[in-house]
Amino acid sequence: MGGINITRRNMKLKYLIWYICTLLYMPHLAAQAELSVPETILEDLKKEQKEYTTQRIFSTSPVIDGFMNDPAWEEVEWGGRFIQWMPYEGQVPTQETAFKILYDDKNLYIGYRCYDSEPDKIVRRMSRRDGFEGDWVEVNIDSYNDKRSAFSFTISVSGVKGDEFISNNGNNWDPSWNPIWYAKTSIDSLGWIAEIRIPFSQIRYADAEELEWGIQFTRRDFREESRSIWQYISRNDPNWVSGFGRLKGLKGVKPQKQIEVQPYILAKTSRFEEDKENPFSSGKASSLSAGLDGKFGVTSDLTLDFTINPDFGQVEADPSALTLDGFRIFFPERRPFFIENRNLFNYQVTNSWTGGRFSQDNLFYSRRVGSAPHYYPSLDDGEYIDRPDNTSILGAAKFSGKTRKGLGLGIMEAVTAREWATIAREEERIDTIVEPLANYFVARASQDFNEGQTVVGGIITATQREQDAADFTGLHRSAYSGGIDFTHWLKNRTYILSLTTIFSSVHGSEETITNTQQEFEHLFQRPDADHVELDTTTQYLRGHGGTLRFGKLSGQFNFDMGVTWRSPGLELNDLGFMANADEINHFYWMGYRINEPFSIFRNVRFNYNHKLRWDFNGTSLYQSFGPGVNCFFKNFWSFNTGFNYENRDFSNNDLRGGPRLRRSKGFAQWIGLGSDQRKPVYFFWNMVYARGFEANAPKTVAYRDYSMTMTIQPTNAFNISIAPAYQRERRKVQYITDVEYEGSTRYLAGTVEQRTLYATVRANYNITPNLTIQYYGQPFISQGRYEDFKFITNSTASYFYDRYQVFDDQQLSYVSEDEEYIIDENKDGETDYSFGEPDFNFLQFRSNMVLRWEYIPGSELFLVWSQGNTVFGDSEAELIPSFTDYLLKDQADNVFLLKLTYRFVR
Repeated sequence: MGGINITRRNMKLKYLIWYICTLLYMPHLAAQAELSVPETILEDLKKEQKEYTTQRIFSTSPVIDGFMNDPAWEEVEWGGRFIQWMPYEGQVPTQETAFKILYDDKNLYIGYRCYDSEPDKIVRRMSRRDGFEGDWVEVNIDSYNDKRSAFSFTISVSGVKGDEFISNNGNNWDPSWNPIWYAKTSIDSLGWIAEIRIPFSQIRYADAEELEWGIQFTRRDFREESRSIWQYISRNDPNWVSGFGRLKGLKGVKPQKQIEVQPYILAKTSRFEEDKENPFSSGKASSLSAGLDGKFGVTSDLTLDFTINPDFGQVEADPSALTLDGFRIFFPERRPFFIENRNLFNYQVTNSWTGGRFSQDNLFYSRRVGSAPHYYPSLDDGEYIDRPDNTSILGAAKFSGKTRKGLGLGIMEAVTAREWATIAREEERIDTIVEPLANYFVARASQDFNEGQTVVGGIITATQREQDAADFTGLHRSAYSGGIDFTHWLKNRTYILSLTTIFSSVHGSEETITNTQQEFEHLFQRPDADHVELDTTTQYLRGHGGTLRFGKLSGQFNFDMGVTWRSPGLELNDLGFMANADEINHFYWMGYRINEPFSIFRNVRFNYNHKLRWDFNGTSLYQSFGPGVNCFFKNFWSFNTGFNYENRDFSNNDLRGGPRLRRSKGFAQWIGLGSDQRKPVYFFWNMVYARGFEANAPKTVAYRDYSMTMTIQPTNAFNISIAPAYQRERRKVQYITDVEYEGSTRYLAGTVEQRTLYATVRANYNITPNLTIQYYGQPFISQGRYEDFKFITNSTASYFYDRYQVFDDQQLSYVSEDEEYIIDENKDGETDYSFGEPDFNFLQFRSNMVLRWEYIPGSELFLVWSQGNTVFGDSEAELIPSFTDYLLKDQADNVFLLKLTYRFVR
């Protein structure tokens, strides 16, 4: 609406007539929803490259109060003429929007006039920062002018701010970026107004006399669940930043070197159950600490971030998880220092939608820095241990940014402390090292060519540990990894061709490298692994991997295909994350999307995928395919369903170093249903059903997963979500352990039934946009019971029951006082071997409540109450009674924390 800033010389007369009529009509837009725009003008708007020319403030800068009544706003014209982006792409927006942009030496000012035909129905939902609830308006600024990255600032009608760093041309939005900026809003008879002030020190741009930036605006109309945008970009276009409009008129704006220092003080007290026999369990503990975070603008493009003695006590706890498949569990990073600008350090080897279990593989996984100590000493009866929960980070620094010539840099270094545990044996105290002093380093660089249509980059990571302590704790003395990546867009960014390569080299004692070769990800000791050999004398291990990908990401029909591989010797888990090695995976995905509403649908998406897997010996391991569909209806409900058929499945990992195991063919189906999220109560329900089958064994695996998330919003300021889930799996061949018998190895397994029940509860209460109370809690129970114990005989036999032999009553006996099974395999009355009771009943409760007050922008007060308890109960107990009988009866660990930060900005 209202775009008076006309810079296109070839503007037709019909534009002028429309602009004048719209301007005259603007004060009376209570009925603006009836405004009709000719179809020809809408089509021209889709093709137009929009421009807005700002002005320097020559009077007093506006006060950010949400009213736009300062004289400075009269110095610049309105911009507007938004176009609907969803659901009816390319049509008249459901509500009109106009904006003005001003600047002075230090700040960029933006004022919004968000018209609304029914102001009393404006949805003013509040949330935590970056919650994006209710009506909001957003600006994305490509100040690098690289057509790949941008800074996003969102303000809701309730005054809640959201900010994100956009990278990869809009395919990555990082909400962890938290700049200091200012915003206020108000509601009047025409709709609502927002004013924002963005200090130039919070964004990066070139040092030039006159600047031109990319810019985009987005408006959300919550009642209609619609989006309108200023510069038209098709929803079928995978690119975002490269399609922005242009912001001109910025003259004499010198880059601001950001200097911020943020000290903190922290008081912490803990209460837990006292154990009179344990000298380390007195029932209480208290501490007082301090630290410092800082940010320094080295140049106009590059910033140095540092932290000394950081503390992350306000960070939400990880969710509980327990799996039997042996693969590492990936937990996302939540610590502020490591999540800010993390996109610059990202070197994800495989895309999340194509990589399967490789989807999280990355050369830099920041959770490795400051993780729990790796070594846990064995204890004798009567011994107790005092062991730190996490490794202390002595200090860390990041140097990151992007130059005006398209060179992106990210360098991080961190030092973690040597950690000790104390073992108590009566009056004796023994100190033992549990984590060596370590240095972590990562350097990432990328160079854009041809406005980001071609990108070439690389990465190097290094982990160095003190040698003697590393050998003692079984860790690598040093670990290096690196890679080179290349991405090229073809045919106006319609097609993508990319190659990502990686390598690794780890070094340590002979014992450590032998253990690495035998770990779950490698398993060089497998008897049928003819292409690898366990070397007990080497002091290093090297490997390589990568992904070659080609896809079409623009238009209604899309596809993505390629191959990703990990050589047997690849090892990334010192500073990265790697799920498995010795695999070659082919993936193919295609989809067809209909974004235009029709019939009962707002949009519909169909997809199909298939995957193939081999090991480096050329053995075919896996084949699967399946279709899916996602629907969003005009009544704002959603539905999705699909299935996956596994035609072939062999595992090199299931027997933990044993021979390859043939798994049953399988079938999985999922169904999801979601209600209207605009309502005060809404939900999303999901069900997964899977089973494995063979001609002679119809139900070798049975899996069910039921989950639901229900959100209740009784007021604009308060919401609560409850997400219960129940999983049940029965598997006829589940590895337990392996033992030596008559000169060979017996791989023991059983039929397991695992049941898991948990619920995640979140509550948010906004006292003001800057003062919130947030609660997170999760009770978790996972119970497993084993039966039909057996040993593997022919792991790849076509006939299911030829793969193992079940122990009979004469071979198997249970000794309850020792909680172990005794095996007399040859039935001679002598014990041949034994194994421990594998049944389990794992219970855990984690919660934290955080009061967060941003008393001035960038400075915060945290009051935190964390509670947790972990119990191993009777495996024979029923699932739900276990919660009350075990978890609630024991005293939980309680931690109370007060943290105060103050940010000094220059």
